[in-house]
Amino acid sequence: MNPASPHASSTAPHDGPIVVFDGVCALCSGWVHFLLRHDHRAGFRFAAMQDRVGRDLLVAHGIDPDDPVSFLLVDGDAGWHDSDGVIEVLRRLGGVWRVAGALRVVPRALRDPAYRLLARNRYRMFGRRETCMVPPAEVRARFL
Repeated sequence: MNPASPHASSTAPHDGPIVVFDGVCALCSGWVHFLLRHDHRAGFRFAAMQDRVGRDLLVAHGIDPDDPVSFLLVDGDAGWHDSDGVIEVLRRLGGVWRVAGALRVVPRALRDPAYRLLARNRYRMFGRRETCMVPPAEVRARFL
């Protein structure tokens, strides 16, 4: 495990992993839909970084909520961001997605700049919505 931050979050529930995502980013919303489709155990919960829970989790893990260039996975007091966050989520999906864990052999000094380049240009490349995504009714309870 590679916690992103020693900071603990006392503002969010700790009963399972939480994916903090950019709710107005088309790419990020697509990522959430991907996770909803492939998370057969329904273990992940979601918080948009534009909402209070998402903002609080970003701050608790040392990420500026007003300049969020990182994805964040939080599980209890541990957090993973940037490429480590994506790899950890895919690993936890299980099945064929576990092979993504092998990407950790690529040094973070190479993975994270590539991730941040994509993150900084996500609106230009994939688009931006005027409002946060509205989760489908059947999974709405998984959104904080």
